[in-house]
Amino acid sequence: QVQLVYSGGGLVQPGGSLRLSCAASGSVLRINAVEWFRQAPGKQRELVVSSTSGGSTNYADSVKGRFAISLDNAKNTMYLQMNSLKPEDSAVYYCYPEIAIDRDGTTWTGWGQGIQVTVSP
Repeated sequence: QVQLVYSGGGLVQPGGSLRLSCAASGSVLRINAVEWFRQAPGKQRELVVSSTSGGSTNYADSVKGRFAISLDNAKNTMYLQMNSLKPEDSAVYYCYPEIAIDRDGTTWTGWGQGIQVTVSP
């Protein structure tokens, strides 16, 4: 019903910036809320930031002040702006949206394949 396509990842030097995009297509009526997670090799998937339908946003302490989440419902796209990147930010990043797919209140959630971010000199 919904597909997620990522872009914007890659290799960046410490201190650099990247903007991840997660575009939803298919039966998308509205993106209600979104979370971004990341998973480094050998580690559990961790929550980076959550943005609820009520408008509240919460960042993990490790990224607070450096990362910013945004959403463009006109483009069905979610963004994660990442600044002042550190090697420990290296991971596969995933968006996890809650998407309204019809006017009856049915929602879809899912991960997609994620996108690699590598921060290295």
